[in-house]
Order: sequence, then C-alpha cells, then structure tokens
Amino acid sequence: MVTPLDRRGLLIRAAGLAGLALTPAAWTPALAQARLPEDPFTLGVASGEPAPDGMVLWTRLAPKPLDPDGGMSPAPVAVAWEIAEDPALKRVVARGEALAVAEAAHSVHVEVAGLKPDRDYWYRFRAGGHASETGRTRTTPAPGAEVSRLRIAYGSCQKYEAGYYGAYPHLVADAPDLVLFLGDYIYEKAGNDKGVRRHPPVDATDLATYRQRYGLYKSDPNLRAAHAAAPWMVIWDDHEVSNDYGDDQDRSDPDPAAFLARRAAAYQAYYEHMPLRRRSIPVGPRMLLHRSLDWGRLAQFQFLDTRQYRAHRTCDALADGKMIPDCDERRDPARSLLGAAQERWLFDTLDRSPAGWNVLAQQYLMGDLQRLDGRYSNDGWGGYFQTRQRVMERWRDAKVANPIALGGDIHTFFAGDLSLEPGAKPIGSEFVGGSISSLGWKNAELQPVLEHNPNLKFGDGEVRGYGLVDLTPGTCSVAFRGLESALVPQSPIRDLARFVVEAGEPGLKRA
Repeated sequence: MVTPLDRRGLLIRAAGLAGLALTPAAWTPALAQARLPEDPFTLGVASGEPAPDGMVLWTRLAPKPLDPDGGMSPAPVAVAWEIAEDPALKRVVARGEALAVAEAAHSVHVEVAGLKPDRDYWYRFRAGGHASETGRTRTTPAPGAEVSRLRIAYGSCQKYEAGYYGAYPHLVADAPDLVLFLGDYIYEKAGNDKGVRRHPPVDATDLATYRQRYGLYKSDPNLRAAHAAAPWMVIWDDHEVSNDYGDDQDRSDPDPAAFLARRAAAYQAYYEHMPLRRRSIPVGPRMLLHRSLDWGRLAQFQFLDTRQYRAHRTCDALADGKMIPDCDERRDPARSLLGAAQERWLFDTLDRSPAGWNVLAQQYLMGDLQRLDGRYSNDGWGGYFQTRQRVMERWRDAKVANPIALGGDIHTFFAGDLSLEPGAKPIGSEFVGGSISSLGWKNAELQPVLEHNPNLKFGDGEVRGYGLVDLTPGTCSVAFRGLESALVPQSPIRDLARFVVEAGEPGLKRA
C-alpha cells in the first residue's frame, strides 16, 4: 500500500527530473567560441548573497529576451568576468571564466571569494565579443565587526501590466548598501487589456513560458539599473509559481503531480534569473531559499520561505475567497506556515544571533489584520495563527535583540507593532513596503480597517513605492517612499511617512 507520505515522495521524485538540467553532469562538452552577432547582455547584470569575502555575480545571455531560448543556440558559451576596486575597472582584483549552457538558459552564477570585507566593488562580463554594463556590489563586514550604519531598500510585487518601474531610479539614487526583494518578482497570468503594459498572451506554466516571463520583466531598464546598483537578497511569494499556491496546491486545486511539475519548472526559472548560490540550485520542485545574512554585529537578516512547506489552506470549506472566520483550524498548533524543519532552523538561528537588530525578511503583513466582518485571510500568517505566536514567543524567550519584520504581498504600505495579545506591550515592529507597481487598497476602504486593528499604526494602499531602512546601533529608521504615479514611466517620489524604533524599546514612533 502507498501511504500519502510515500505518494508525495514519488511525486517529488518524478517532478525532480525537471531540475536535473541544472547539474553540471547534464551539460554538453562542446564550447562555442565564435563571436555572437547580437548583444547577449539584454537582461543586464546582478549581484547578491554578499559575504565578508565575496558574493554571487549573475548574468544571462539572451540577445532576444522574449524568446524562450533567449535567442541563443544550444551550444555552451564561455563567459569571462572581472571584479575591481574602482568603477573604471582599472584595479582588477579577480577574474575568471564561467560556462553558460542552454540547460540553464545560458545563465551564469559566479561565486566570488577572496575579497576584502565591507568594501564596494565593480564588475562586468564579456562573451562573444560583447561586454556587459558595469555593476556595483559590495561585501559584508567581517564577522563580529562593529558597524556604525547600514542602509537597506526593500520592495515587492512588481506586476508588469499594472504599472511602470518608476520607483527603481529613486531607489538607486538612495544608494542602499543592500536591496531586499520580498516576493512576486513576476506574475504568471496571461496578458489582458486592463494595464499599461502587456504580458504574453498565455499563462506561464512550463519552463519555456516562465523563462519568457522573466525575460520580459528583466528587460525593463529601470529594473536592470536597480540590479546593477547594489547586491540583492531575494525571496519568492506565490506569483513566481501560481496565485496563492502552497505546497502542492493552488486555488484551482490541480492534480498534485501536475502541480509539482509546474513548480519544478518555476523554481528552475527562478534560480536561472536570480543571483543565488549553488546551495539554492533546485532539485525538481524543491529549492532551498530560507537562509540568514549577517552584517557584522549590527544586523542579522532571516529570510523565510512561506510557500514551499506550508500546510494546506486553512478552513477552506468556510472560506469566502481567501477570507475565513476565526475557526479552530486557524489556531491549530500542528499546522505551520513554515513547516517544522524551517521553524527549527529559524529558532536555532534566532537563538544564536549576536546581532543588535534582527530583521525577519518575509512576504506578508505579519500582525493580525481582521476585516470588519471578523474574517482573516487564510493565505498568510492570518491562516496560521500559531506559527506567528511561536515566532514571537521565541523572540521573547530567547531575548532576541530588537526584532523587526519587513514584508510585502498586500500591495499596501503598513506599519504596526507586534505583540502576543491585542493591546499588550510590543515585542517587535513591522513595516510592509507597499508594492513596486501592483495595485492596492483604496484608502477610503482601508481607513475603517485600520481603526478596527489598533496594532496597525499606518496604512496607505493607493501609492506605489518601496521601503528605505537606515540602521545604526541605536535606531532603526524607516521611510515609506511613494511615487506620485506608477502609471507613467518617470514619476516624482516623496516620503509618505517616517518611523523610528529605538534599540531596547520595542514599539514604533512616527518620526
């Protein structure tokens, strides 16, 4: 007899065949040395996963980015890279060559090591007689180093059809040390006539169509410039695969085997287009994305994956869309948004953190958001109440220093305090950075919801933009940066609101 657990293992192993193409054993030995007739660097360059001695450098060869194969032949191509201490690339400190292969969409992930900590560096690639643009990146401070300041920009939800990426030139001008992208990098649905730009006419469901979707998004010049300006740390949400998916299920309740095959294709395309380390190479529908990042003694970031391991949807039989009452299943301690293994990893990481600030980088509004009719969303923390309680209890019991949650998903700027009981003393604070382009709530509808949820101190759903965080040993300062309009390619920006959290004093204040 095949148990449900055995069947799930069989489905994962079957879908796992789709991920084998990313392993070196699958690559062909032939090497294309000829000059490429067109510029292959149309998707730009990126860096990420910084460490004290290096980082990941990324590019993908795609002279025709909207073609599923990027306009490349199947042959492998040698890609040279160099990294220097100056923008003119005169003081080169490391160089090498990587192999771009069709099995990985001719993407390149170079893991640079041997650099100095806490420094800016500049890099570029060459292939087929062409040179890429130059990108700026940096290393993190040495472990245990005292750090006086850190600037982070963070954003999420950049639906291509809904608006232009006018936020990114302002983000570049803000000169962050690190950029966090908190999910919904692409949207998977076919194009419609409602937005200012157009998706392809079919849903992204397989490797070819996911690759095409990333080619469309990453060809945007403002997004390219933001990737070239600073190292990024990325996590996904749902639209990188399918709306509101979790584990082997989305809202359409597909056959699990078919959905895991789709998830495997989506995960492979995600890896191919992000500056991720080899440890994140997917094996079929499984991919390691939760991890931590230290910035000396000043800050530690814990990045969560709230999609891959979660229990199935909460109280689905009682749901109106994704909205559910405060049902027993919502409070069931056996159900987890993170999965048992990721929860253990998070708690162990928090227990050992030496940082002055602990930043939980995840996808959602973390605090309870109860609608006026008493319902909650079953797609985020609201459907997994006990998972959130366990995280906050760990913050309290392990005496985690200055916990802050950053989030996205909801297309609305929110700022609030986090506590174990309504009205209790805050344990931490949270800041949801709106959306880059995806449409949000009307403020007239949002205002009574804010009044109904006193843990939320600010909300704005009509403005697109991002969050800007400045950390010092004594303060966490957050600015919500809002565009005048995301419906035009270039738009002025302003601070919607500013907040400060003082070290050792949980709870946000308006600045």
